[in-house]
Amino acid sequence: MQLTAKPDPSNIEAILERIFANRRITRQDQNIMMSNLMRQEGLSEKNIMQINQVFDALKRGIIKVVD
Repeated sequence: MQLTAKPDPSNIEAILERIFANRRITRQDQNIMMSNLMRQEGLSEKNIMQINQVFDALKRGIIKVVD
């Protein structure tokens, strides 16, 4: 059985700030963002836009994935 947690807006904000500041994203950060984006419960329009910006930056090579 898989446990699913509700999105924590403060946690998402902290993750997004760290990603943009460091231009790096961990696999765990990516998984958290994907699961929250799929549910979209509790996410503001701003959060959704920022998450989309992260994925766009990943595609363009501006943000790197680190383990």
